[in-house]
Amino acid sequence: MRVALISEHASPLAALGGVDAGGQNTHVAELAGALAAAGHEVRVYTRRDCPDLPTVVPMGDRAEVVHVPAGPAAALPKDELLPHMGRFAEWLADDWRDEWRPDVAHAHFWMSGLAAVTAGRRTDVPVVQTYHALGSVKRRHQGSADTSPPRRVAYERELGRVADRVIVQCQDEVNELVRLGVPRNRMSLVPSGVNVERFRPDGPAVPRDRGRPRILTVARLVERKGVEDLIRALPSVPRAELVVVGGPPEGELAGDPYARRLHQLAESCGVAGRVRLAGAVPAHEMPQWYRSADLLAATPWYEPFGLTVLEAMACGVPVVASAVGGLVDTVVDGVTGDLVPARDPVLLAAALRRLVLGDVRRFSYAAAAVDRATHSYAWPRVAARLAAVYASVAGVATEPTPEVVA
Repeated sequence: MRVALISEHASPLAALGGVDAGGQNTHVAELAGALAAAGHEVRVYTRRDCPDLPTVVPMGDRAEVVHVPAGPAAALPKDELLPHMGRFAEWLADDWRDEWRPDVAHAHFWMSGLAAVTAGRRTDVPVVQTYHALGSVKRRHQGSADTSPPRRVAYERELGRVADRVIVQCQDEVNELVRLGVPRNRMSLVPSGVNVERFRPDGPAVPRDRGRPRILTVARLVERKGVEDLIRALPSVPRAELVVVGGPPEGELAGDPYARRLHQLAESCGVAGRVRLAGAVPAHEMPQWYRSADLLAATPWYEPFGLTVLEAMACGVPVVASAVGGLVDTVVDGVTGDLVPARDPVLLAAALRRLVLGDVRRFSYAAAAVDRATHSYAWPRVAARLAAVYASVAGVATEPTPEVVA
């Protein structure tokens, strides 16, 4: 099949760790690679945000990234991109009519969905929609701090009704969309995946002080990721260090207001010597950081899926995670890790302390985490599930694929 992946703000070529660069970028890049490896032709359409970018950039055999001229060729916050989606849709439609007509288009994020559905109607290309995050959830947790366009939730509701299929990534998302009025029979539950060739237990690790247990968290430096809760929990976890990967490069952290806020909080909690902000880390180094840790802590207020948890599990690292969103599906409580209420430093501290001090429990969780990540979430399996959905909406015959256990 020819598959168009539309990811208007999240390029698979972008460096990770910025304000609008994270899990969706990784998801789209890995999905494109897995589909291409399975023999499909893939084009990823993303907005041109730099004038020097070539129109087409190869991504190995049978996959390429196309930079769409929609709006200024400059980096813009994703919440400012809506006015440019009409032009994005026009460009897609022209490309699909004249150059490369896909069998199916898979839109990632709601604004990509608006462009894809518009172009799909003009060219008779079926559209599959993945939200990655829902405006109703963001509004609930961020309130007045939510900078999304005012009609985002209404657009997401309508997309769920007009797209040929909606791909949901966890049961919590199913429930949220049903409450929005999206019919359940339009949804297919397919989680995100993990590259188990890159993320694996064996291999080099970032050096560390072996006398000090390491708790790792990988998160953008924004309040909703719950890093402050981890710092508040740390005084109750003897000897452990907390390493925070994410945000600006390490050399630029001094100028980041939220990084300074975290340093001040660590000082006030008496754990400044046990908290390290490592800043942004190149994607190819992430397996080494996971393998350096005794456990991963993922403590967001809300989380549509949570790729870092899967990556850590694939590296044999047990997880303590907030019982929110996709983390409830990914982490098997008491088997691959422990789930705790979000925004509760007391219960978080208890879970961290129990796992840091309990070698048998930690090793048991680690073995189960590798097994679950490898057998349920490896990208070839997930891509095969998605390809079956594509074939269904496009009317293309395909071989049956195994279910993903979620």
